[in-house]
Amino acid sequence: MTGMALLTAADRLAETRGPKILIAGETAIGKTSLPKTLSSELLKTTLLVDLEAGDLPVAGLALASARPQTWLELRDLAVAIGGPNPAYGKGAYSQAHYDSVIANPVFASLARFNIIFVDSYTELSRRCRTWAEQQPESFNAYGKKDLRAVYGLIGRELISWTQALQHARAHTIILTTILEKIVDDHGVPTWQIQLEGQRTRRELPAILDVIVTMTWVTFKDGKARRAFVCHPDNSWGFPAKDRSGRLDQIDSTKRPAKNIKTATPSSPASPRT
Repeated sequence: MTGMALLTAADRLAETRGPKILIAGETAIGKTSLPKTLSSELLKTTLLVDLEAGDLPVAGLALASARPQTWLELRDLAVAIGGPNPAYGKGAYSQAHYDSVIANPVFASLARFNIIFVDSYTELSRRCRTWAEQQPESFNAYGKKDLRAVYGLIGRELISWTQALQHARAHTIILTTILEKIVDDHGVPTWQIQLEGQRTRRELPAILDVIVTMTWVTFKDGKARRAFVCHPDNSWGFPAKDRSGRLDQIDSTKRPAKNIKTATPSSPASPRT
């Protein structure tokens, strides 16, 4: 007997939902300081997942923090927030995994947080690689490390982790990541998010709702200000995506990160210009 639910149109429209956002930016652009733009009420239900031990920019902020050390702890955190997925059988993100995780009061307490701010997805991918390099499937029959197997495992793990949080419909998930400039042999620069492995970088835009690049933009008045580049058709070639259809080409960084207009499905989408 199937457990599939059928929602009426009214039920679906009444659902609480939060966007899943990736904010890319060069080092020291100010990504970690974005929780400062949240109101005191929003901060009460915001969790900083501090992976880089670089929370000095928010040192004086009344903000709860989790500091998972291993990839297994990060998987536990994701299933505690996103809930179980029956498709995974008895492995990671399954009902059995979820039940064992929330038996721990620390993970069970995560239910009170509505906004999850992960700093950073770049460091998260490094934790995943450290774990993947130690798994039996990452070695060939002669006991030597097989890099193709390592990166294959990294890709599968990161995609599953991200999908677990994508299915946390009621939560706003904000992931920061380092943006790096790559110059080819012909001197042509491209911008890409800094992650371990190509597969995750390639598939991430299909999973997340919003990808924005936080950068310095020079406006018509000649002044440079930090802003979010939100559309993929930008002149700089920055990674960007807006599934909501509600974002301007350039959006202000002064607004709370939670309110980049994507958490308000009841408001009509403005036409792009």
